[in-house]
Amino acid sequence: MARTSRKKRSTLTNRAVVAAAALFLGGGGLIAVNVYASAGEGGSGAPPGQFRNAARQMSTIDCPDAGIALPDVPDGARPEVDRELAAMDTQITDAYREFADRKERIARDPELAGNAVLGPLRSRRAASLDRIGTAVERVEGRRPQGLEGLAGCSLRADDDNGGDGGNGNGNGQDGGQGGGNGQDGGGDGQGDGQDQGEGQDQGDGQDGGQGGDQGGDQGQQGNGPEASDFVDIQSVEPAADRPRNRRGASRGTFTTDCGRNENGKFNPDNVIAAPGVSNGAHHMHDYVGNQATDAFAGDDQLAAGETTCRNQGDRSTYYWPVLRLQNGQDENDVDADGGGRDQNTGEIQTPSQVTLTFTGSPAGKVTAMPRFLRIITGDAKAFTNGDANANASWSCTGFEDRQLKDKYPICPEGSQVVRSFAFQSCWDGQNTDSANHRTHVAFAQDDGRCPDGFRAIPQLVQRIVYDVPPGPGFAVDSFPEQLHKPVTDHGDFINVFDEKLMKKVVRCVNGGRKCR
Repeated sequence: MARTSRKKRSTLTNRAVVAAAALFLGGGGLIAVNVYASAGEGGSGAPPGQFRNAARQMSTIDCPDAGIALPDVPDGARPEVDRELAAMDTQITDAYREFADRKERIARDPELAGNAVLGPLRSRRAASLDRIGTAVERVEGRRPQGLEGLAGCSLRADDDNGGDGGNGNGNGQDGGQGGGNGQDGGGDGQGDGQDQGEGQDQGDGQDGGQGGDQGGDQGQQGNGPEASDFVDIQSVEPAADRPRNRRGASRGTFTTDCGRNENGKFNPDNVIAAPGVSNGAHHMHDYVGNQATDAFAGDDQLAAGETTCRNQGDRSTYYWPVLRLQNGQDENDVDADGGGRDQNTGEIQTPSQVTLTFTGSPAGKVTAMPRFLRIITGDAKAFTNGDANANASWSCTGFEDRQLKDKYPICPEGSQVVRSFAFQSCWDGQNTDSANHRTHVAFAQDDGRCPDGFRAIPQLVQRIVYDVPPGPGFAVDSFPEQLHKPVTDHGDFINVFDEKLMKKVVRCVNGGRKCR
């Protein structure tokens, strides 16, 4: 199993869950509108008027992630299941747009949330889940259990922005690995303190996302980021050390140079999670490496695709959400899917540096990756899903012993912003992908060894550097309902090394050499 973060401290310790007075009757059941409100606004007794106060804090839509809930899907059903999961993402995006357009009205009339947003969303999700069940049953002879319980969604406040949690610093992320395995993050910095709703009135549009109008038209048109999503890197404690190398460890590295996306290859597709679906990501990606990559690229197209990598034996695909300045400048995608239509606005930044390095295992030798192995690291929906699969790591040049998981860094003058991803380094030895795109790979355990049944492979570590103005005022693209939170950052990789070059990678890593 993948290495996961320490158990998230329940927000119930400092938040009172307020059930809305409004319930929506339809689609075969009742939908309760649950909203997190400040515990300081009242106790569990929910005095009159408390829900109205809570409604003003509602910031986003929270839905169960059906993709994570479906670890086993028969191969014959996967294309249809993937299409329905992508359709469910679009349903949430559309519902979030309805919610954002009516946020002030919902604050005044909470019943509108059920009637206009959550009720129709539940019906559409129930239909998609039914089609998923039918597709699996057609191939396997039985329906997955519990799908019906995934239909309902709720409105929630942006309640994950405060807290000590290691000063919100994600300490203990094994920062020496470019985010380490990124899953051990010092308690999330979520839950305590900085009670948003008081003084910022998030339910009414979040006012540009920076607690005001700092630096121009910031805040992705009112759905994040916020001032509390940033922290001064100089206030962050250094991260824990990596596991020590054991005797026989593979200490070498192989670095592939694939450029910085200077040619501007962007699209909002996700060929791994939503193959065959245009705008499957609802946010824009940077691509380096394989230039044939889009939603419709199969293995044959990738094998024949041109590459920006200097070594032509590497036709792999490397992609991640673009980073934008919130400076009021529009890009040419301001009216396009993945861009402005999905509330991703601002000036896209080309990285000043991209480093792609394959490293070894501290516990032993590595074996070759299979061709067309697909790995997603991080979770694009971590804001609503929780941080179990989060693997974002943020820092600044000159301070990379200090790593952030759920905050953007404020770098001092002369220092640049750094994003890092240390991908899963253990493979199940059989599959190049899995139904939820996670269970065929895993993170190494705390001692550096792979879990039982997995074998070590070269670990991809991506380091992406940006020369942006000091201070807040930037954010990664995200699904609209994820509010551009830094914890949602993620990276994607498809291995299209040819056999000869992959053998060289393994020899270099196992032999303790540094190769290019």
